[in-house]
Amino acid sequence: MIPQGRAFYKMSGSGNDFVMIDARAEPPGELEGSDAVRALSAHGTGIGADGVVFLERSSTADLGIRYFNSDGSLASLCGNATLCSARLAVELGIVDPAGFRIETGAGVLPARIRDGLPEVDLAAIAEVSADGPIETQGSEQRSGYLVAGVPHVTILVPDVGEVDVVGRGRPIRLDPRLPHGANANFVSPDGPGRWRIRTYERGVEAETLACGTGAVASAILLTAWGEARGDAELVTKSGRPLRVRLRQDAEGRWHPSLSGHAAVVFTGKLSEVLT
Repeated sequence: MIPQGRAFYKMSGSGNDFVMIDARAEPPGELEGSDAVRALSAHGTGIGADGVVFLERSSTADLGIRYFNSDGSLASLCGNATLCSARLAVELGIVDPAGFRIETGAGVLPARIRDGLPEVDLAAIAEVSADGPIETQGSEQRSGYLVAGVPHVTILVPDVGEVDVVGRGRPIRLDPRLPHGANANFVSPDGPGRWRIRTYERGVEAETLACGTGAVASAILLTAWGEARGDAELVTKSGRPLRVRLRQDAEGRWHPSLSGHAAVVFTGKLSEVLT
C-alpha cells in the first residue's frame, strides 16, 4: 500500500521551481527541518526544486510565507517564491487578487495581480554600492552591491551567454568581504529597456533558471549606472522575463515592484520521499 501524505503544489516562477505546502491549517511539522527540505528539493530522489515554501496564517497580513533554500537554510526573501505564493493564494481563494499583503522574513509586502501576472512590492532599498566591493575582471564593465531582501552582487558584461556563471559566481558568493555571502548576477543588454540575466544563487549553490530579487537588484544598479531608465525587463535563463518597476523617492530610496510568470506545474501528495 502506497502511503498518502501531505498535499503539495509544484510551482515554477520563470523557471525558479518550488515545492509549495499549505500550512495554514496543519503546521509543517517535520517538513520544515533542514533534512526534510533537502530531501524534498533533491532531484532524482525527491520532488526536485530550488526550495520549499510554507503558506501560513499571519497576524499582520493576509498571508504569511516562509521560504527554505534547497540546502535547508531559511531565507528572508525569495522574489519568485513570493510571486508563486501570490498566485497560489489567489487560486486557493485566500486573498483578493486586486490587492493583498504577504508577510515574509523581509517584512510585509503588498501584492496584487496586475496585467494577469502576480506583482509584489519589495521593501524600500536605501543603500546601494554602485561600485564594488567585488572588482571586475576581464571584459566585465561594472560591479555593484545591494541588499534586496537578500544580498546581491551584479556585474555588467557584454554577453551573459559567455559567462562561466558557476566558475565566476561561486567565488563571489563566498568572498570574505561579504559576511553573509551574496547571489551573483550577470547582466548584458538585449535591446531598449531589456536585459538578459543569469544568477548563481546562495543557498542553492548553483546557477538557477531565474532569480526575482536578483532582477530587482540588477534593475536598480543598471539605473544607478545610467545604463537603464524607467522600468526594466530582464530575460532569465529560462527565457521568461521578469519585470521591475522602479520609483525613487526624495530621500533617494528605491521602491521596486517585481512581476513575472508563476505557474502551477502539478499537484500531488508526499509518499516515501522522507523515508
